[in-house]
Amino acid sequence: MRKFRTGIIVIVAAVLLALYLLYPTFRDNQLQGQLNQLHGPDSLAYIDQHEDEIRENRAKRIKLGLDLQGGMRVVMEVNVMRLLEDLAKNKDDVFAEIVGKVRQEVQRSEEDPVLLLRQEFEARQIRMSRYYGSLRDDNDRIYAFLQDESKKAIDRAMEIVGNRVNQYGVSEPNIQKLGGTRVIVELPGVSNEAEVTALLEGTALLEFKLLKEPEVLNRVMWAIDKHLAATGGVPDSADATASGEATTPDSAKAADTTRIETPEGEMTPEELAKKHPWFAIAMTLQGRPDQAIVAEENRNKVRRILEREDVRKLIPSDMEFLWSAKPTRGLSDEGKRFYSLYPVKRTPELTGGVVVDARATLDPSFNQPIVEMEMNSDGSRDWARITGANVNKQIAIVLDDVIFSAPVVRNKITGGRSQIEGMDNLDEARLLEIVLKAGALPAPVEIIEQRSIGPSLGEDSIRSGILSSVIATLLTIVFMIFYYRTGGVVADIAVLFCMLFLLGVLAAFQATLTLPGIAGIILTLAVSVDANVLINERIREEQATGKTLRAAIDAGYSRAWTAILDSNLTTFISGVILYQFGSGPVQGFALTLMIGIVASMFAAVFITRVIFNVMSDRSTSINFG
Repeated sequence: MRKFRTGIIVIVAAVLLALYLLYPTFRDNQLQGQLNQLHGPDSLAYIDQHEDEIRENRAKRIKLGLDLQGGMRVVMEVNVMRLLEDLAKNKDDVFAEIVGKVRQEVQRSEEDPVLLLRQEFEARQIRMSRYYGSLRDDNDRIYAFLQDESKKAIDRAMEIVGNRVNQYGVSEPNIQKLGGTRVIVELPGVSNEAEVTALLEGTALLEFKLLKEPEVLNRVMWAIDKHLAATGGVPDSADATASGEATTPDSAKAADTTRIETPEGEMTPEELAKKHPWFAIAMTLQGRPDQAIVAEENRNKVRRILEREDVRKLIPSDMEFLWSAKPTRGLSDEGKRFYSLYPVKRTPELTGGVVVDARATLDPSFNQPIVEMEMNSDGSRDWARITGANVNKQIAIVLDDVIFSAPVVRNKITGGRSQIEGMDNLDEARLLEIVLKAGALPAPVEIIEQRSIGPSLGEDSIRSGILSSVIATLLTIVFMIFYYRTGGVVADIAVLFCMLFLLGVLAAFQATLTLPGIAGIILTLAVSVDANVLINERIREEQATGKTLRAAIDAGYSRAWTAILDSNLTTFISGVILYQFGSGPVQGFALTLMIGIVASMFAAVFITRVIFNVMSDRSTSINFG
């Protein structure tokens, strides 16, 4: 046994690791089952009590795809032709004829609309500068400009759809680009088609809102804190997890210590949560008195508190709280993310319809990323009045009730041209450009396919998938035992190990399990058994030549290895190709297949050999049928 100790340790460690990775999936199912048995206030109380555990396990579990969980799959298309029409500086009969012909061609093929437009102009020997850009621009330059605008329109649609889906509260949505003009949106657990259509096709609402003064924010937050402390409004589970229990950005780490420094002296997280329940989960930091900082795991708690009727009465009627769209820069704590909660005036100063252009670039003087924004004449006049009356104050740029930036007004801005500073890099500036242009020359987004999958169908799919897997496994186990006797029992053990490792790896990668994925699991069983069949047959052949059991086992594994490697490697390469060039269900099948091949080789070649070696070393009788 001692000479096989290393192999045994590796197997035990692999099993323990797989069980550890699968525990969140098991625990999440437990919690969800208990939650489904509760209703009304009881379910809300249960969520408050177990919110951290639910969120943590849900993030680490094996996720279910749309075909198993139920929900909606929407395919949206960005109307690039409409964008190209809107970008034209003049539109005569010739232009209308060109656009009409290109539109027909786009409907017949999947060619790039911008390329087709250029080809049509050149076929008619008409310069594109007649309708786009300036007269000095050649076709190459205009073509590059139109391609860039087309790409930005799709990026803008992706950003807007992502914002809306996140605000809608969908768990684990999937949003991806398909081709050059289409976006796929998968919404697990959603069934209201009319609501989703209105959510995705509605025009983006871009607004400019003034921030309330820090003194107002401080007064409102203290009022909420005192009210919650007096009414016991935050459950005990709302422990102080670190979104600013002290008064410096470094204090984001304070919740991991046993004592927290406060103006009232040191407190434990439990004492802080009881005495100051609001400030235990939301607090202003030094240098940021205009916003509250909230850890990502506490956002739902804060949202529920602010939605309460008694708390809303403490907030001025002309004020509302809005979240930052992205995690706050400069704050991080061992992987935790923090979001800003801004106090803004409820009535916007200006809407995004006045923005005619925005461009991300570098400031030539300081080499810092900026966004140049241009407004129409009405917007320019209002913008000059607004900025002139609010110098040194912040104006939030709000898209669909989420704040993307809150720049400070340095001086009165006339002429409708503004520069927005404060971005860390050009990618962030480009994102703000997309946001600002959400209300300028928007390319309409149309739903071209909408499919709903009911939760009952998903449950049937899960039930059918599990049943087919169990039947396939049982038949395989029975056949292997009947045909290969002891060798078949060891092969069956390897199959079970293979299944455990496969599911553990899926959990580690937080993969999404779909029906094709279940098919990949079943195929993995066949691959694992196939390797053991080769090994067992080789061992039987070696025994037939008169070799001892130990010599036959060694020779059988040695001679079967080449065939096992070749078959598994070619299958793995096929899986790589399917994953690289496939999409959605095909990728799910390919990923499961590739993981299964690696797991099956480890189980079929390594684990079974350790078992056979241990059995032969202990002189245990081994029958290969």
